[in-house]
Formats: sequence, structure tokens, C-alpha cells
Amino acid sequence: MLERYKTVRQAGNKEIVIKKSRFIGYGKPVETEEEAIAFIEDLKKKHWNATHNCSAYMIGERDEIQRASDDGEPSGTAGKPILEVIKNQGLKNVAIVVTRYFGGIMLGAGGLVRAYTDGAVAAIEAAQSITKVLHQEVFVEVDYTWLGKLENELRNREMRMGDTQFTDKVTLTCLPIQSESDSFVAWITDLTQGQADIRMGEAVYYIEGE
Repeated sequence: MLERYKTVRQAGNKEIVIKKSRFIGYGKPVETEEEAIAFIEDLKKKHWNATHNCSAYMIGERDEIQRASDDGEPSGTAGKPILEVIKNQGLKNVAIVVTRYFGGIMLGAGGLVRAYTDGAVAAIEAAQSITKVLHQEVFVEVDYTWLGKLENELRNREMRMGDTQFTDKVTLTCLPIQSESDSFVAWITDLTQGQADIRMGEAVYYIEGE
């Protein structure tokens, strides 16, 4: 799993008008090619009367899946520019559709490339670019006598925290960045003089800065 990657937060859309043609950019986070295809097909049904529904998506840790469709526009003037925007912004697991309603003025090949590029940028703006960072669940079980000191030290370290469970002992869910989890465990062990019961949980992505 990647330590961090850029994607989009949510499904979103934004419309721009270029020489009387309406371009509606749609962006969405997707985890699989099936999800991307379903997203594109849904928009084709929604905009069945549009002149074109051009699209691109890129999926996988190493961008293994890359697809682009001009949907009837001249070859290379729509799908490829959309895909290039995804690449240039360093995004992963993203699908974009740019829907066009022709306004009566021909744009030419260069104009189409610029228009679909702008439509893709608008889609990403609407879907909100974010960075996801891989964190490691670390469950720290201690006697209640350690709780105040631990909470204070974790606050000072600005540690991301999950739920706290209170039973006969207290279990804190700490979420260090995965690459730092071994040093974090060593720090906790030293801090509690070896009296903490430490268990590793799952690796989980969280949005950076939130």
C-alpha cells in the first residue's frame, strides 16, 4: 500500500461555457474499473441528449489502469487531454467525465483540447483534491494510572487518535503514520516502562490535515 497518494474527496461537478458550448465536468473517486465504468454509463444516461460524454480514468497504486474516450470528438482532442489533467495533478483512483452540449461554434482541434482540459480541471475542483496518508492502528492497553500521562504525551506529539475503550484497563487507539509505527511502539514502550500491552491493528487511510 502507498504511504500517501492524491485523489478526490467526493463526486462533484462544475459547468463552464466556451464559445456557446456547455462543458460540464464531473469527477469522482473510484476504487475499481467497474466503478469507473458505471459512473461513466450513469452520466451517459443522464445526458443522453448531449453532443458528447468524453471520459478518462486512472486506477491503481502504479496507475495500472488508464482509459480515455473521445466519444465521437476528433481523435485525441478529448479523452487524452482529460487523462493528462489527471496525470499532471498527480491523482490516483479518479474518474472524470466532461459532457458537451454543442453551441453552434466550431472550436477546432486546439480549441477542443483546451476546452476538455478546462472541463477536467473544473471537475477536479468540484470533487476537491485531497491527499490520503496511510496510518497504522496501534492499540495501547494500560492501567488507569497511566492514562493522564499518556494522553498528555500523545497530545504533545499531535498523534491522530481513534476510540478509547474503558474496561478494567484503558485501551487507546493510536494512529501513527505507518512508516513511523515501529518507532512509535518503541517510544510507547519506553514511556510506559514496558507496562503497556501493545497490539497492531489494520492499516487505514486518512485525509491529510483532517
